[in-house]
Amino acid sequence: MLGAGTCIVLAGCASEPKTTGGACIAPANPGGGWDFSCRAVSQALGTGAPGGEVIRVVNVPGEGGGLAFKSIRARARDADPVIVAASPSTLLGLAQHRYGDNSERDVRWIAAVDAEPSVIAVSARAPWRSLTQFTAAWRAHPDSVIIGGTSGVGGQDHMKMLLLARAAGLDPRRVRYQPMTSAAEAIAMINAGSLQVFPAELSKMLPQVERKELRVLAVLDERRAQGLLANVPTAREQGLDVVFVVWRGFYAPPGIKQNAYEQWVESLRAMSASPEWKAMLKRNGLTPFFLGGKEFEAFVTKETAAYREVSKDIGIVQ
Repeated sequence: MLGAGTCIVLAGCASEPKTTGGACIAPANPGGGWDFSCRAVSQALGTGAPGGEVIRVVNVPGEGGGLAFKSIRARARDADPVIVAASPSTLLGLAQHRYGDNSERDVRWIAAVDAEPSVIAVSARAPWRSLTQFTAAWRAHPDSVIIGGTSGVGGQDHMKMLLLARAAGLDPRRVRYQPMTSAAEAIAMINAGSLQVFPAELSKMLPQVERKELRVLAVLDERRAQGLLANVPTAREQGLDVVFVVWRGFYAPPGIKQNAYEQWVESLRAMSASPEWKAMLKRNGLTPFFLGGKEFEAFVTKETAAYREVSKDIGIVQ
């Protein structure tokens, strides 16, 4: 599990460099996807980050990412340089009005730098060997299945299970979902039997899957994953048409100067094309995926609109 002190290996694990420059805000506790994104980019860019100094990583948990979003929107133009980690969970928070009256138009979207499919994991001791077996049991006894994820209610981990429930013919309102403060907490509760399902990305549970402490029932992608999960079928292969790929990227305050914005876009573009970055992604089960500048802004606008529609269809928002 990647935590606050984890060294994200690029070319061999070493002590983390001294951080004196701008900041990357991870809008959650250490150990999750946003924290991973900030630490990976800080280490990959090093002193090549805009400003020539190593990026500090700052964890700002609260409101499923909303606290960080609100603080960034109100940030003064002349404040220290800062970027914020984002993912589909950020867009869901905006689409479902969990960030108040804020919208995707209130910040500057810099770039997405990687992606990975979501997986549905259970304890290795669980009776289900496939997603088909699990959903059959879930339909029969929905109250007996408690799902834990690292996003808030209505966030991306919750949304994955709501979409699966709908595809499986189960009323989404019967889904029992419990937000966790970290992936480590969710995994501990899975092992203790307090939770039955952990819908997340492989990077949040890689050691436990490698040690066969967790069993992956399905990959939520259009095709099977490579490497460790090569033999795990997709949800589509098991009869449920659900795809949920998690991209990771960054946004900046609305008052960022255009030249500073463009520097961030180009720095992340160059980083994403480097052999070291691609090797790190491969080691962590991630997929190269870069969208920057106007392309990323257009992507965010389109995705947020789609999440608003899905959230209304499922009944999360009116």
